[in-house]
Parts: sequence; structure tokens; C-alpha cells
Amino acid sequence: MRASRRPGPGAHDVTRTILRGPTIAAHEPPVEPPPAARTGRRVPARRPTMKDIARRAGVSESAVSFALNDRPGVSETTRSRVRRVADQLGWRASTAARALSGEGAATVGLVLARPASSLGIESFFLQLVSGIQEVLSERHLGLLFRVVAGAEEECAVYRRWWAEQRVDGVIVVDPRIGDPRPALLDSLGLPAVVVGGREVDREPQEPVPYPVISTVRVDDAAAMGAIVEHLAGLGHRRVVHVAGLAGLAHTTRRVASLRAGAASLGMSAVRSVTTDYSEGQGAEATRLALAGPEPPTAIIYDNDVMAVAGAGVALGMGLSVPRDLSVVAWEDSALCRATHPRLTALDRDATAFGRRAAEELVGLLGGRPARDVAQPTPELVVRDSTAPPLRG
Repeated sequence: MRASRRPGPGAHDVTRTILRGPTIAAHEPPVEPPPAARTGRRVPARRPTMKDIARRAGVSESAVSFALNDRPGVSETTRSRVRRVADQLGWRASTAARALSGEGAATVGLVLARPASSLGIESFFLQLVSGIQEVLSERHLGLLFRVVAGAEEECAVYRRWWAEQRVDGVIVVDPRIGDPRPALLDSLGLPAVVVGGREVDREPQEPVPYPVISTVRVDDAAAMGAIVEHLAGLGHRRVVHVAGLAGLAHTTRRVASLRAGAASLGMSAVRSVTTDYSEGQGAEATRLALAGPEPPTAIIYDNDVMAVAGAGVALGMGLSVPRDLSVVAWEDSALCRATHPRLTALDRDATAFGRRAAEELVGLLGGRPARDVAQPTPELVVRDSTAPPLRG
């Protein structure tokens, strides 16, 4: 039996969630995740099963199935005893298999640990969520979405969702350096797909480190390499990279690729500055860079919003794009194409990225082993905002 439940006061859940199964008796403690094994390897948290209920109630597993699914074949006394034991063990009906076969509804969780003000203006996340929702809708799966302040709060949400059986799997974004989330989700046994790759790149032949976690990634290093080669080919030697959040794995990979490419191509002055991806911080970083003693002849921005803001700052300082300053945006969008001059940008299909992530999670819920999936490397679309520099 399913009961509709509203989030408690202060909750930020956007969609309604369905809780399954009987509630936990007030006098019984909830089932806690087990401790790590003696080997030090994480042991996935184990939820009670029908076999556990059968053992405790002293009946067969088939009798438990009949009792919990309101099917004939057991007495009312046995049915009541089975349900009471299920309550005591904190058992909840798993909905994933039923949802995938067209019966019932499962829910996928998505938590974003970013400033809420930045989400509405960044095209990548809007398209990513659109692709995720497209796949989930086709399979009649729900999406539970939350915005939180940071990684610690995000981990707390995962623990609560696991304990309350609110989601059957999660999609994880913005992998971080020293990221605690994969190990936590693995310990809970909660299927997940990490979008963007993990902290450390893995060779194709290496085993997937977590048995319930797949990854969908792009080669950020190769994408940055294409930008560096383009700018170096035009003659640029002084380049500033206005990056996103410090500590994100893809930010680290992009910065490292920029430095390596610049060193190999003889670019004399290359540096990166981190921001929160917002228009305001992108503009301020541009202003500081252009006001310095050796201003850059090209700036690479980690999203379209900052690139447009930066081009506007250059114009306000009396500079022309691309005559005085070349501009490259990491994410192509309608904004890049509508701006004058049109911005050179990396083109990748964020909607398809979201679809692939959702498809991988559906596969995990259906029993497919975890795997590492590489998406096509974004292609650099050269437009009007890049040209040879007037100065060295």
C-alpha cells in the first residue's frame, strides 16, 4: 500500500514522493547500515528482505510474499504476524523492479550543491535535467530534486533518502576532489550514476571501483587541448582561463590541461582563476585580468553566461572583440550564437548527456553491472570572437 506524504517544514523537494510499505513501529529502532568488514572494504548497507521476515516469523518465503501482497493462500493470523515482523524489521517494498516492468513507480534522486541563483541562468544544467526527465518520463519514473548548500548537506540528503526508502537510485553531478559521495552511496548500496567522471581518471581495462555506481563522462582534457591549440595557432601567448568552482574534478582537469598544452606550445603567460560560474564573478574576473600590467589577448570562460558578460566588460573598457581580445566559451548555447560577435564555443549535447545518465541508472536498477561510459568529446565551433592578436 502506498501513502502520499508531503515533505516536512523547510524541505526543498520539488516533486512529490511516494513512500512505500508499512511504517516503522515507534518502539523499534530503524535498521542501521552494517559496519565495515574486517578487510577494511566497505560493506553495502543491507535492507531487510522477505527471507529475513520469513526466518523471524517462522514461515516460508512464499507465505511472506502472499501476506505482504494481499494474496490468498495464508490465514489472517499468519498475515498479521508477517506484517508485524515486517514493521519491526523496517522492511519496505522495493519498487524498482516493478517500475521497470510497468507495475508501480520508482523514483530517482538528483541533488545540486550549487548556489540556487546560478541554476536558472546556466544552460548546461537546464538541458541536462531536461534529458534526464525525458528518459524517466518514458519509463514512468519520478524525479526527486533538491538544491543544497554543500557536499556535507548533500550526503545528509542521501542518508535520509536511503533510510526513508524515498529513492531507488540517484544521479550525482559535479564530481569533486576528495569526493565523499561515491563511497557513501556504495556503503548504502544505493545505485548511482556520476555525471562527469570521477576524481581520478580510470583506464578502460581497470575494474569499476564501486559495484553500484556507473559513470558518464567526457574528456575535459582533450576539449581544453582543442581550445589551446586553436588560440596558439592564431598566435596568442597570454591567455586567462576564467574557470568554475574550485575543487570540482572537471575544473582541475581543465586547468591542468591548459597548463600542459600551453607549456608544449610555448605560450608564455597562461593562468586560471576560479569563480562561481555567475555573470557577476565572470565580469569581475575579466575586469581584473584586463586591468593588469600584462593583459591577456584571449580569455577562455567555463560557461556561456560568463563569456557574454566578459565580452561586455571588454567593450565597456574600450576594447573590441576579437580585434583586442579573443573570447571562447566552454558551453555553446543560443546565447553564444545570438551575441555580437558570435562566440567561438565548445559544442556538446547536454540534453543527450542527461539522457545517457538516466539510461545508465535505469540499467543499474534493472540489474546491469556498473560501468564507465565515455561520451563524445565536445567539438570547438569557431565563430567571430577569436582572431590573431594585435599585440604579442
